[in-house]
Amino acid sequence: MWTRSKGKKEKDTHAYGGLAPNGIYGTIDQDLHTNIEKVRDITGNSADIIIRRFLLGKDDNFPAALCFVSGMVDEHIVQQLLLEISVQLSLPSSSCGLDYIEQKIATTNTARRIQQWHDIFSSLMSGEVILFIDGMLEAIGVSVKGGEYRAITEPSTQLSIRGPREGFTESLATNVAMVRRRIQNPHVWVEAITLGEVTQTNVRIMYIKGIANDKIVEEVRSRLRRICIDGVLESGYIEQLIEDESFTTFPTVYHTERPDSVAANLLEGRIAIFVEGTPFVLIVPTVFIQFFQAVEDYYARFDIATALRFLRMLVFFISLVAPSVYIALTTFHQEMIPTSLVIAIAAQREAVPFPAFIEALLMEVTFEILREAGVRLPRAVGQAVSIVGALVIGQAAVEAGFVSSAMVIVVSITAIASFATPSFAIAISARLIRFALMVLAALFGFYGILIGVILMTIHLCSLRSFGVPYMAPLAPLILENIGDTFIRFPLWGLKERPHLIMNTDTVRQKDGQRPKPPQRAEKEGDSN
Repeated sequence: MWTRSKGKKEKDTHAYGGLAPNGIYGTIDQDLHTNIEKVRDITGNSADIIIRRFLLGKDDNFPAALCFVSGMVDEHIVQQLLLEISVQLSLPSSSCGLDYIEQKIATTNTARRIQQWHDIFSSLMSGEVILFIDGMLEAIGVSVKGGEYRAITEPSTQLSIRGPREGFTESLATNVAMVRRRIQNPHVWVEAITLGEVTQTNVRIMYIKGIANDKIVEEVRSRLRRICIDGVLESGYIEQLIEDESFTTFPTVYHTERPDSVAANLLEGRIAIFVEGTPFVLIVPTVFIQFFQAVEDYYARFDIATALRFLRMLVFFISLVAPSVYIALTTFHQEMIPTSLVIAIAAQREAVPFPAFIEALLMEVTFEILREAGVRLPRAVGQAVSIVGALVIGQAAVEAGFVSSAMVIVVSITAIASFATPSFAIAISARLIRFALMVLAALFGFYGILIGVILMTIHLCSLRSFGVPYMAPLAPLILENIGDTFIRFPLWGLKERPHLIMNTDTVRQKDGQRPKPPQRAEKEGDSN
């Protein structure tokens, strides 16, 4: 909402005052009927707001009502609660009646006394049951949250050959508990914050006290508290509002749906941000090399993990420059191609009416359309469209003379390379930069590609993630942490946590962890 003041447009800071629960002022009334009408008026007499009236006391002389949102509470527990309150409790006529009821309810459920209307509606909309009693100036909020949630299943975006098969769900409490099961330590601290003036979305900040950098933790708190938006529906909202640099194609916040990945990052000193309603957890601070690491790298031998990391970086580079290299070779640098291959490519391109750049652009755009169609369509249909569509369109384009066979091969290799990149966030960055490199290759050949790669490298070195250099530990070079970058040292060689992230506890393991065969003296002692 905008208002005019002195000829200028100024933002109305109270735009959500009547919509947010915090904008509902006042305390509850002693009259039960007045309180119920207030609830119905604020909620528009919504069909899913359930109000159940009943009588309390030995002589049924205290009218009361339970109010809750259908589908957000465990209605079986609500029935038990109603039975317990109405039958087993006898309300004293003294002023300690609420204390007595709260004490009885607290034996089986979490209960608290509420007086302000904005607290009542916040509790009601978060899945609590509100107990109103006639003649009382306070209500009781009882936590009986329930409802249907998706079962814990294998992550759909971060599959692994070896490792846990469970992924996060849309339940905030479940997600936090899944990480706590992996790090059973009291120094794992969880802080609560509510974001979204209208949606009132629950958010949790998790870190390990003593390992996480206190300054970075405070910076995370500060950036989250600065967020003032009507709603937060997914962690992507928060990601875009807390990142250091908005005008970049490279992600500076890492997201994952694997509990073991979150636990591993917490042990390195990073901070996790959980959001209600999404299985994707944000990890900060983030470095570039993190997007080429997979959780199963630490479950396999170091030589295999190192080879896989080199392969991932290679395929990322191929997906980045393959079409532009083809354009540069066929347009400016034919002398760099073997003679027989030049003749074959020239024969294929003889019937193609477009220059190499237009040819590559047509194929890349077509493949991006097929990829997007495969994602948006139902899974079974989408796979058929992406595979069959690519084969049919590629073959038809070659036969019609729109593109050459070599161009189809280059685009196919590029697509497969982009699929092999472990992180979708970094893969889509390569897809965008690829088009810029194609333009530079069409204008300046290999010199253009070189200029583009240099500019990209400078840009990467200039990025920060919560103050941490994006290219660390490569730029700046930190030799102590080089063993967990594009290579992976054996586990017994990873002795220290990342220096730019951690706090004071830098040591991950003691010296002498390298496994050794038994000594001869030990063997003789065993034989005796």
